[in-house]
Amino acid sequence: MKISSRTLVLVFFFAFLAIAPAREVVVACYNLKNYLPMTRKVGGQSLPDQPKPESEIKAVLGVLHDIAPDILGVVEIGDEKALADFQTRLAAVGLDYPHAEWVQGADEVRRIALLSRFPITARHSRSRVPVELNGRFFEMCRGILDVTVQVTPVSSLRLVGLHLKSQRDVPEYDEAKFRARESIAVRAHLDAIMKETPELDLLVFGDLNDSKNAFAVREILAPLKSPMALRDLRLKDQWGLTWTHHWAEADIYSRLDYLLVSHSLWRKVNLTRSGIHFSPEWSQASDHRAIYTQISFPE
Repeated sequence: MKISSRTLVLVFFFAFLAIAPAREVVVACYNLKNYLPMTRKVGGQSLPDQPKPESEIKAVLGVLHDIAPDILGVVEIGDEKALADFQTRLAAVGLDYPHAEWVQGADEVRRIALLSRFPITARHSRSRVPVELNGRFFEMCRGILDVTVQVTPVSSLRLVGLHLKSQRDVPEYDEAKFRARESIAVRAHLDAIMKETPELDLLVFGDLNDSKNAFAVREILAPLKSPMALRDLRLKDQWGLTWTHHWAEADIYSRLDYLLVSHSLWRKVNLTRSGIHFSPEWSQASDHRAIYTQISFPE
């Protein structure tokens, strides 16, 4: 049987990929639960402008020390001063992230940020993203974080960070409908990225504040057969459980935090080294659990 030259080239190409050195990169996402000054109970009294308690920060650092991510996306971080404090504390436990992105949307209290060991080579974050609902115009609560990180000399990763509207009721609008409208704006942003670069290695992280079958999550994912679709990593903890958030007042466990990847990046993900972090102290750090994945990039 005669083998075409094109077939031989492909065989050698994939054989090269199989033996070529790769850099294993860990990407994590974590809702820090109000790493910011706010009204808190101290000694039985409610006091304004109180920072996240030291015991909670210590627990957060313990979680991240366990995971040791190379790239860390966080939500519910405060202002840039709070982010700098967080970076300093991380460096003190051996997690040095010299590169950062910080985005503030319409919510002037809780923001999205990304910390990276690798240089950020492009920034396309959007702080003001219009959202229309019932004939009225608003803005996305936390905007859209969007950066490109140079992981190796030949490999880059584009990361989009999200924190959709919470499930807390507000007088201005229906929270679920607003989250749905936010997701439509996010999908338009993702479509623009993927039309420009169809084979892009793209990872979307964040707290989507909804279940996987809700409109907001399905809209961001898009139909699986679409070239614009993202794959849900469907992460699990050591017992096979998928919840990432515990609402203590109602005693409800939910999956609200996600890592979503493009078709191109899906082939580089190592699911056996991906998951939902668990430690006995997880609830001291946050009401969310950190999620992470390992990705192999050609050197």
